[in-house]
Amino acid sequence: MFEEYIPDEKASKRVLREVFDWVEAAMLAIVCVVLAFTFIVRMSVVKGDSMLPTLENGDRLLITRLGHESRASDIVVITRPENETGDPIVKRVIATGGQLVEIDGAMGEVRVDGVKTEESYILDPDGPTPVPEGSLRLRVPEGHVFVMGDNRNNSWDSRFSELGTIDARRIIGRAVYRVFPYEKAGSPG
Repeated sequence: MFEEYIPDEKASKRVLREVFDWVEAAMLAIVCVVLAFTFIVRMSVVKGDSMLPTLENGDRLLITRLGHESRASDIVVITRPENETGDPIVKRVIATGGQLVEIDGAMGEVRVDGVKTEESYILDPDGPTPVPEGSLRLRVPEGHVFVMGDNRNNSWDSRFSELGTIDARRIIGRAVYRVFPYEKAGSPG
């Protein structure tokens, strides 16, 4: 009446091989993701309002250091100075090594090598750019960058001697993609 089921040895081996292939593919994918996030890209969170309107508090950025040499207008993530604790800071590169930065706080003008910068991204483009001493004239040392926040009235950046120019070795990476919030996903600006 009933036949006794005898498993097919070849079928069992095929199933085991298929399971092994799936596990192997999953492990390879996990290793690739871990390596990518270790050596190629990282995630960083914006803290504070210094980059308004471009970036908001809580935005999540994908950053990379791979093949990166800072250029003006790059948004970079920087480690805090050794004497300070806290999250890394996010700022925009205004000038690089060897360039002359001049800021007239009363007029709100930022000049790099004598040329007024086009800064359509800042929060208050017609307002002054506060400088502790009223104006600033500084040649950026080689291997350093001069950074500022897009919200000039609420940004601790290279205008202040406590931070000053940033040694390029302190740059964790350049923001390449805004991941969150999802409705604003894309180029960070």
